[in-house]
Amino acid sequence: MTIPVNKLSDPAVRAFVTALNANDESALFEALAPDATMSDDGSDRDVRQWLDREVFASRGHMDVQSEAADGRVLVADYRNDTWGEMRTKWAFTVDGGKVSRFETGQA
Repeated sequence: MTIPVNKLSDPAVRAFVTALNANDESALFEALAPDATMSDDGSDRDVRQWLDREVFASRGHMDVQSEAADGRVLVADYRNDTWGEMRTKWAFTVDGGKVSRFETGQA
């Protein structure tokens, strides 16, 4: 069963997912620390380029199925116009109320 975004436990992760699902670029970058990093399937990527391609240009959307580690690890059905839908795992590092790193990949 999908977890409503407004029920996600960690406020920084909740802000990230809310902005991603709204395709709100300014809100998503506001949820990230200025020097945030990320990886996709174990390979570090440029955050802005990855978000532009995998989220904003392709209308990415997360339906969260479960959360762990106080809301900083999510399993979600992620879909976008490029890849369709797949089960993904997301792990977030939060510092000072902002996401400083996220790691995603197939679950």
